Amino acid sequence: MKHRLPALLVILVFFSCKNDESRKKIKVFDTDLSQQKSFGNEIFPNNAIAIDSLSSHYKRLKIGDSIPSKIIGKVNEVCKAKGCWMKLAMNDDEVMVKFKNYGFFVPRNIKGKEVIVNGKGYVKEISVKEQRHYAKDAGKSEVELAAIKTPKRTYLFEADGVLLK
Repeated sequence: MKHRLPALLVILVFFSCKNDESRKKIKVFDTDLSQQKSFGNEIFPNNAIAIDSLSSHYKRLKIGDSIPSKIIGKVNEVCKAKGCWMKLAMNDDEVMVKFKNYGFFVPRNIKGKEVIVNGKGYVKEISVKEQRHYAKDAGKSEVELAAIKTPKRTYLFEADGVLLK
C-alpha cells in the first residue's frame, strides 16, 4: 500500500501535464483581408443562410432557447479593444456575435465586410452594466454610455467558427 500512493501521484502528475488543445493562447488578429480567412473552427460557405431569414426565428425564441445555424451577414461593428465580438446587420436590427469560450478573435478592421458564421443563435436579456461594457469596447462616448438605462432583449450568436470573405 505504501508504494501505491506515490505511484498514483506520479501518474496523476504525468497526465495533468499533457498538452491540452483547449488552453491555446488567444491571439489578436490584424491581418491582410485580401483573401478568405478562417477564425476558430474551419468552416465552409456551403449551406449558409442569409441572416435576414433568421429574423422571424429570433423573434419567436424565448430566453434560454437556441437555434443551430450557419449564417451569412455584413459586419456592422467590431470590438475595438481586441476583436472579441462583432455585430451583424439583420433586417432592421442586429445580432451580436461572441466567440465560443473566447477561443479566437476576429480582425478589428472588418466593419462592412461579409462573414459566414457557424454556431448557435439565442436570445438574452443584457443588463445595463453589460451593455455599457460593450458600448465602451465599441468606442462610444461617455454621453452614449450614460444614455443606457434599461436592460435590453438582445439577439446573440455564439460562433465556433468565422469565415471572412
